Amino acid sequence: MLGGDGRTKTVCVTGAGGFVASWLVKLLLSRGCYTVHGTVRDPGDAKNAHLMSLDGAAERLRLFKADLLDYGSVAAAIAGCDDVFHVDILAPAVTGTTNVLKACSEAKVGRVVVVSSVSAAMVNPNWPEGKAIDEDCWSDVDYCRATKNWYTLGKTLAEIEAFDYAKSSGLDLVTLCPSLVIGPLLQPTVNASSTVILGWVSGRYICSSHARRMPHIIDLLKSWYPGYKFADKFVEVSDEPQFNSGKLEKLGWKIKPFEETLRDSVESYRAAGVLD
Repeated sequence: MLGGDGRTKTVCVTGAGGFVASWLVKLLLSRGCYTVHGTVRDPGDAKNAHLMSLDGAAERLRLFKADLLDYGSVAAAIAGCDDVFHVDILAPAVTGTTNVLKACSEAKVGRVVVVSSVSAAMVNPNWPEGKAIDEDCWSDVDYCRATKNWYTLGKTLAEIEAFDYAKSSGLDLVTLCPSLVIGPLLQPTVNASSTVILGWVSGRYICSSHARRMPHIIDLLKSWYPGYKFADKFVEVSDEPQFNSGKLEKLGWKIKPFEETLRDSVESYRAAGVLD
C-alpha cells in the first residue's frame, strides 16, 4: 500500500525474529512498497540472519536493537513509521505494550496492530456455557489472580491497557487474538505453539481457524508419519472452548485447511532438523 502522496510506506514490526513476525516481514517485503523497521534484541545474532536473507531485505529492511522496556530504543525504531505491528508478545506485557503505544503516539503513526493472545479472551467462568467465544469476551482478571494464571492475566491487562491508551490518545488501534500458531518455520528457533506439536510427535479480532480435538490431530499425524511414536493417552475436556472468528472473516481473512497447515508444519520441522 502506498501512502496518500504516492510514497512507499514505512512500517515497524516489533519482535521481528519471531514466528508470526518473520512471516509478516516476509509478506510486507514481498509487496514491494513497504520499508520495514524490525526490532530485535541483537541485530547481529545468528538467529535473526533469516530476516536479512528475505527477498527485498537488503534494500528495504532495517533491524533495530530494541528492548521494549527501554522507551528510547522503541521510539527510535518507530520514528518515521506510518504504521506499527506490535508482535513481540514475549516481552513483559503491560510495560512493553505501553512503551510501544506511547512511541506510536509520539511518532503520529496511522494505525497500530497489536498481536495479543486468545488467552486474553477465553478464561472467563461467567461466559455463557456453549456460546462460542467472540470479541465480546474478556478473560476475568480477578479470576486469573485467584487461580494464579499469570500469563493470561498479563495478556489481558496488556490488551485492556492498549485500548485504554488508544481511547485517551486517539490512537487507531486494532488487536488480534490468535490461538495455536503453526506453519512452516522461517526462523531457526521453534516457537511456543510448534513445541506443542513436537511434543505430540515426540478493533479486536478472535483469530482461530479450526477447532480440533487432540485425538483427531494425533490420528492425522499417525496416518502421515507411521514411523513416529505418538502420545496415546488423553484427558477429554467436556467444556472445551469454541471460538467465533466471523468478524475477521468478514474482513477477508481466508482460512487455509487445517490438515494442510499441520502437514506443512511437520515437514518444516523435519527440514529444520528439530524433528528426526
